[in-house]
Amino acid sequence: MKSLRTMIRRLSVQLVVTHEMSLPMDMRLRYEPGDPYAVRAVFKAPGSDDTVEWIIGRDLLIDGLKGPAGEGDIRIWPAGESAHCDLFALLTPPDGRALLKGPVQEIKAFLQETEALVPRGTETEHIDVDALLAHLLAAG
Repeated sequence: MKSLRTMIRRLSVQLVVTHEMSLPMDMRLRYEPGDPYAVRAVFKAPGSDDTVEWIIGRDLLIDGLKGPAGEGDIRIWPAGESAHCDLFALLTPPDGRALLKGPVQEIKAFLQETEALVPRGTETEHIDVDALLAHLLAAG
């Protein structure tokens, strides 16, 4: 059971610089059933052509909606009142760190759409094992 439908959602997030200051950024979330465990998040500052892409585990994002989740390079947690809750993500690449704040309701809606497309626990049914093996063997 493989689906070719790719899901994309654009939303505005904030790059938290200090407690008092943040900068707006555009974020595009992308989910492809052929890579069912991953969500690609592309960040872009308004007026800039430069983008940064992170690959985040879908389960990590889902778990982060409920409470602190993640270790290492990506940590996610919700904060605020339930009606106006934000989702925070701390990204720590080798050369720095970025704290991002986004609207939890929009992210939650996106993740619910991915679960409707590929329910949690059925991800392996959506992986093209033959294509994956061919890619691995070609890479040598």
